[in-house]
Amino acid sequence: MRHRKKGKILDRKIGPRQALFRSLSLGLILNEKITTTEAKAKAVRPICERLISRARKNNLANYRRIDSFLRNREATKKILEQIGPRYKNRPGGYCRIIKIGPRKGDGAKMAILELI
Repeated sequence: MRHRKKGKILDRKIGPRQALFRSLSLGLILNEKITTTEAKAKAVRPICERLISRARKNNLANYRRIDSFLRNREATKKILEQIGPRYKNRPGGYCRIIKIGPRKGDGAKMAILELI
């Protein structure tokens, strides 16, 4: 039974799934816009929003929590110094998903995930 289990599995084991989410989050933070499938965009949006909410308050504890997830100093500095202060007065909803239609090769539903 799946009682109280959150998140999408995306047909992957835990390690590759966490690596996928980390990679997508890193791409979104560094580029502020990524193109991916709808399912992956919907799965990674809450993770990115939690990171941005934490980055709104720039202190050592938040730096360490964000850096332990992203494992990239450049992205950690960017989210704490640029992205976090940008959303200081916004109560939530930092990411937008725009559906762009099927992928040419296999027909997967594609979407653009971007920061507002």
